[in-house]
Amino acid sequence: MSFKEKEIDLEISILETERLILRPWTEEDAGDLYCYASHPNVGPMAGWPVHTSVENSREIIRGVLSEPETYAVVLKETEQAVGSIGIMRGEYSNIGLADTEGEIGYWIGVPFWGRGLIPEAVREMLRHGFQDLNLDKIWCMYFEGNVKSKRVQEKCGFQFQYRREDRERPLLGRKGAEYISCITRKEWEQNT
Repeated sequence: MSFKEKEIDLEISILETERLILRPWTEEDAGDLYCYASHPNVGPMAGWPVHTSVENSREIIRGVLSEPETYAVVLKETEQAVGSIGIMRGEYSNIGLADTEGEIGYWIGVPFWGRGLIPEAVREMLRHGFQDLNLDKIWCMYFEGNVKSKRVQEKCGFQFQYRREDRERPLLGRKGAEYISCITRKEWEQNT
């Protein structure tokens, strides 16, 4: 099934960048999701355990990845889902925000690290959040030691705000520090 067919079937908007399509996850993506989310360097750095099977990935698509404003990061050239990105608005965020604010979360498979794909996806999500969703501020968080996520946020104009110590990572059964950053609509407009 092509992207155009999926767009018609799902009847929701699909976001595009130069190299990526950001679209809703489908159960047909379970194999691709498992391929990248089963790597031990991906999930734990983002706060979730590695996927254990294609069926486990399918269950996560049905639950977590079916939430509003959650997108598969898909390479245009291969039509393969290689990561995920989303905006959680207001009280649905992990940091408890006003309804006029959102929090971006993202990850990408190890073979695609260092190619600038996630900064490209984050920039489109910032545009979407500020222009389409009319948000005033967009927040982002990374766990201590996740230098790659920190760099993405810096490249995309987020400004460090504060650190939270000993934060529970319930899906991993451990604690760690979180670093919270933010970008306002005005800051984003000045940088675009």
